[in-house]
Amino acid sequence: MDKDNNITLHSANFIREIKQIVAEARNKAYTAINSAMVEAYWQMGKRIVEEEQQGKERADYGTQLFKELSAELTQEFGKGFSVPSLYNYRLFYQTFPEIFSTPWRILSWSHYKRLLTVSNAEARAWYLKEASEQMWSYRTLDRNIGSQYYNRLLLSQHKEKVETEMLSLTRPFEQDKLEFIKNPTVAEFIGLSPNIDFTESDLESAIIGNLQHFLLEMGKGWSFVARQKLIRTEKKDYFIDLVFYNYLLKNFVLIDLKTTPITHQDVGQMDMYVRMYDERVRSEGDNPTIGIVLCSETDNDIARYSVLHDNNQLFASKYMLYMPTQEELRNEIERQKEFFRLQHTQKDIQ
Repeated sequence: MDKDNNITLHSANFIREIKQIVAEARNKAYTAINSAMVEAYWQMGKRIVEEEQQGKERADYGTQLFKELSAELTQEFGKGFSVPSLYNYRLFYQTFPEIFSTPWRILSWSHYKRLLTVSNAEARAWYLKEASEQMWSYRTLDRNIGSQYYNRLLLSQHKEKVETEMLSLTRPFEQDKLEFIKNPTVAEFIGLSPNIDFTESDLESAIIGNLQHFLLEMGKGWSFVARQKLIRTEKKDYFIDLVFYNYLLKNFVLIDLKTTPITHQDVGQMDMYVRMYDERVRSEGDNPTIGIVLCSETDNDIARYSVLHDNNQLFASKYMLYMPTQEELRNEIERQKEFFRLQHTQKDIQ
């Protein structure tokens, strides 16, 4: 019996050592990629500033410089070098000119990009220090900046309560050790397409995948465009679950699935997607983009349609001839949820 216990203990120690080797190797790989990204963007910002200073006698020099540089980099290296991105690299250098002589360089590019949106220099320096020392994930930093954590701490007479609340609310954000490598900017930097598996749970993926086939099989002019479509603002990256184009309606259709009851914020976010698609993607002659927000967790408010530019009458009279009804969407989602449950029940039995 003692011999068996010794073997079990030896095996446990052996497995733990192997896990530690893998974990340390991953950390080294993440650190290397992160360091390379931060350094490259800082160096690019530095060179852009130097080049602008040399050509400042021409008023249009800066604008043309960014356009040409963006076009050349995008052609050779792919995404990640849009004109707004180049402006961010310049601002990165201007905001943190001494970054490589400080310990704060351990933060990821996403951290720094979020910090650039903090206009108050004292608040920005405080967030930088805290994020580095406390090893905040990007999502924790993003939430703390958005909730005015610095200002609330400064004004509060009970700072411990404010800090305890923050730690409680951000604890889930600190549990995902792969957060950094999942970021689409990392995939872009090393020349890979973002992995959609990183942004979907098993249930969400199953529902979205089957909704894609369901809509295409309806046969009313649907054409698939993209799944987990990346759409980028100055402050944040978003993913639209499904994007279609309907050639009968001549418009894009955006679909987002929520695993919690739909909120006004969800509808507002879809409104933003619709507006951005109309401004950036819609071609002349296309009708306004349609947004659909779906919910997989309740029979109420299963779908919300979002159509901007006061086209509600057009939507009701024409669009619904080619769009699925709320009842059709509800039934399909419930059907896929039941399939998913049955599949996992069978796996558990086996």
